[in-house]
Amino acid sequence: MPRVKRGTKRRASRQKTLALASGFFLTKSKLHRSAQEAVERALKFAYTGRKRKKRDFRSLWIIRIGAATKASGLNYSKFMHGLKLAGIELDRKVLSSIAYDDAASFAQLVEKAKAALASAPKPEPAAQ
Repeated sequence: MPRVKRGTKRRASRQKTLALASGFFLTKSKLHRSAQEAVERALKFAYTGRKRKKRDFRSLWIIRIGAATKASGLNYSKFMHGLKLAGIELDRKVLSSIAYDDAASFAQLVEKAKAALASAPKPEPAAQ
């Protein structure tokens, strides 16, 4: 069996790691072992960051919608329920941009939600 020294593959792999660590501080951008640890850690944070980004944006949209509905005399959950009853299927991203950019059309949506809430049948209290 021939002896394998991994010369070019090892060098290519290390250069790839060092390229990924190019902006890191001190030895983390110069020495392979430190760079390898730092790159693995950075990639882990990047992965979780991509998942977090979705959470953070949804939270921002909900906060914007809630603030705009409070100004119209309704809270967020009642507004969303009213939209569902009215048959308006806009997602939170679109609702947030409408609330942020176009207050007049958002006020119309709030009025439609209020009307749908008013015309909805009231649930009967459960007998005990």
